[in-house]
Amino acid sequence: MSPLSDPISTDVSARAAQESPEHPSADLAVVIVSYNSREWLVPCISSVYEHAGNAVVEVTVVDNGSTDGSAALVEREFPKARVVSSENRGFAYANNRGFEASAAPFVLFLNPDTVIEDGTFSDLLEIMRARPNVGMLGCRQYDPDGELFATIKRFPTVSRLFFEALGGERFPIRAKWMGERELDLSVYERDAVCDWVSGSFMLARRDALLESGLMDERYFLYCEEPDLCLRLRKANWEVRYVPDMTIIHYFWKNSVNERLVAQEAYARRQYLFKHQGMIRRRLSTAALALFHLRRAVYSPGDGQDAVARRAAARAALRTLFGLTPPPFGALSGPLRGNDE
Repeated sequence: MSPLSDPISTDVSARAAQESPEHPSADLAVVIVSYNSREWLVPCISSVYEHAGNAVVEVTVVDNGSTDGSAALVEREFPKARVVSSENRGFAYANNRGFEASAAPFVLFLNPDTVIEDGTFSDLLEIMRARPNVGMLGCRQYDPDGELFATIKRFPTVSRLFFEALGGERFPIRAKWMGERELDLSVYERDAVCDWVSGSFMLARRDALLESGLMDERYFLYCEEPDLCLRLRKANWEVRYVPDMTIIHYFWKNSVNERLVAQEAYARRQYLFKHQGMIRRRLSTAALALFHLRRAVYSPGDGQDAVARRAAARAALRTLFGLTPPPFGALSGPLRGNDE
């Protein structure tokens, strides 16, 4: 299926082209989707302004039905920032509303639980301007303990999914066809072309998004990034990782949320239905089931985290096999699109 034939993505792109302001004043629009993210917003937005460099940056916070006073906080602490109120229809839907609020030639989709640590946006924009074929950039990311995140990703394939299901990331020999994540940490010291980058930091060219289609709003949560980057690649735009900016991404990496694990499994099926034929889709689904089955049967440790991981894996299996409804009900989006 051609990326330009996606009825949802192209409809969103057309709406964005029609509704955006006619005369952009900013070099970069930073879109931050907030759902009860009050505790993160001040350090996140402050770091954005501090690392603007010579670029004119505008910040748009899309408030996804928060109940913690996030919107009022932003309006009080950052009068230059824009707050867009949105019903909570998911990550993709909210980011698209933020995109539509600006006409800046570049847009950064940024998670609220991040802080810019090093680099400037003016430098990143110079990289984009010097490489007109680049549609999206990702950057270097660390967790609060200083551990580097493997944010250079490869598109899911049958072989990659099966090797990951078998614990392939622990194998002494690694190859590109054995896993989705780039685990060679030396790669993160230099520019690299990649399939897709983490959704916590995606710097995109506006024209590229309008051509390939914005985030597919069928995804409530998860898989928006590989889907978007695949459509960018099909439209002949390059996706790259650059180490010229470093961020800290704050999230509790050891916590397990049963509902979110099941949602990720459902989003994976949505992605497979959209981008893989019947045979590959069935094999990929079997690989995903094997991955969660292994975790449901055996998860290291005897504590609450291990118990939670096993319960989450069982929930993911029920979702994969259609034994339970999608975790967020109708908001999770249809499994298939109209053209699939």
